[in-house]
Amino acid sequence: MRYRTAVLNPRGNATGLEVPADVVEALGAGKRPLLRVTVVRVDGSSEPYSWTTTPGTMGGVVMVPLSSEHRTAAGLAAGDEVDVDVEVASAPAPLAVPDDLAAAVEGAGATAFFDQLAPSHRKEWVRWVEEAKKAETRASRVAQAAEALAAGRSRR
Repeated sequence: MRYRTAVLNPRGNATGLEVPADVVEALGAGKRPLLRVTVVRVDGSSEPYSWTTTPGTMGGVVMVPLSSEHRTAAGLAAGDEVDVDVEVASAPAPLAVPDDLAAAVEGAGATAFFDQLAPSHRKEWVRWVEEAKKAETRASRVAQAAEALAAGRSRR
């Protein structure tokens, strides 16, 4: 389903795309369905960019979050007018787990626990490891993540 909107910046660094009530209703998947979202600038100055996400509600308005990672990749900024295609996604986008984290989690015997975590929790562990700037920090985070997951903790 396609509609046009602007990239909103309701507060701080948070940006999002409003999803009209008629679009949410037409999707027929409830208020918080997993969505495949594709955006492109109305003026044609960007390539289509897609990601999978779950909408939220802010002030009674349904919004698709647009993280800085996705804004940068899509070449968008607050205020840009965009065409948005949304469809109900059948599954979350696959998560690329770094080899060092996967090996540490497997070594700790926590692979089954990690695999059953909510996609957002798995993504957060991966993001935390990948954001380390120094090799020592990354190695420490990998070890901490493996230890926490082996202890059955879904979050840091």
